[in-house]
Amino acid sequence: MISLRNVNKAFGRVQAVRDVSLEIAKGEFFSLLGASGSGKTTLLRMIAGFESVTSGKILIDGQEIQDSPPHLRPINMVFQNYAIFPHLNVRDNIAYGLQRLGTPKAEQARMVDAMLEMIALPGYGDRRATQLSGGQMQRVALARALILKPKVLLLDEPLGALDKQLREQMQLELRSLQRQLGITFILVTHDQEEALTLSDRVAVMENGAVIQVDTPAGLYDHPTNRAVAAFVGSMNFFDATVHGQGDAYRAEIAGLGPQRLNGQAGARQDGARVLVAIRPESLTLSPTAPEAPQPSVQGRITARQYMGGRQMLHVAVEGRAAPVAVSIVAQRGDDPWDGSEGRPVWLTWGPGAISLLDAE
Repeated sequence: MISLRNVNKAFGRVQAVRDVSLEIAKGEFFSLLGASGSGKTTLLRMIAGFESVTSGKILIDGQEIQDSPPHLRPINMVFQNYAIFPHLNVRDNIAYGLQRLGTPKAEQARMVDAMLEMIALPGYGDRRATQLSGGQMQRVALARALILKPKVLLLDEPLGALDKQLREQMQLELRSLQRQLGITFILVTHDQEEALTLSDRVAVMENGAVIQVDTPAGLYDHPTNRAVAAFVGSMNFFDATVHGQGDAYRAEIAGLGPQRLNGQAGARQDGARVLVAIRPESLTLSPTAPEAPQPSVQGRITARQYMGGRQMLHVAVEGRAAPVAVSIVAQRGDDPWDGSEGRPVWLTWGPGAISLLDAE
């Protein structure tokens, strides 16, 4: 549906987007995820036509559009600030694009009524924008964009101004709406949870470049570099050295000791420096030493963070300067970790907990 081929954008000497190539399927919910300044919004604005392309090509359905003005592209866009017209009521806001196209009034009324039903705001047509909540204004902005039946809908952090509870509710509604309509959605967000919740696939951006494209589960379970592993979820990193060859590979991990790799080392040479990444929820704590051959190391709890349904415990281990973060289910009633700072524990993990990354 959408093809970006070696797309670059420079503002003077500043390279905002670097050689981005992407293929986005028809009906896909695709997200551009990255921190501020990563280039994701600039890339979205180039797709929309609000920024020119320094070099490269953008195609929709095989047709080059990088030189077409925004109004001639089969695209519509929803902004973070909604851009609702305050002097118009809800009905006229939604119908604005149809009015510009000269759609007959009877057809406008029918299409607006259908949109109001779709966004769960029937009966709100005569209300002014100032009488709407943030979530309702966002729905009106979506309806105004979708009523023109674009091939692609671009969303520039559309939920960023909402509070957490309303944002989560709107995430579910947005995903449901996209599935119902089958339109290709491209979302820009810096919120990793939002990207993982909504998307079929996610492109993680850093310094203007795409550093990994994968499904949400693929990004979380199999990051290909430290930047993705650190940005998507929480992660513990350990310096390590690979020894051996073939199925006999093992890693000497700082703070954790030797660990069999079971083919994870790939083609790395004996003595190669690597980075071991382990999610906090992939680690287990025990007050007693586990039975062999489960890998384990003894440590001491230095801090704990209560996070509702889970707790994050920080465990100091010998040979590692920073404590290891361990996520466990918060206990109800008799809490075995209550007041446990300073107590000795055993840290254990399974072979599938380890991701092996190239050392930087």
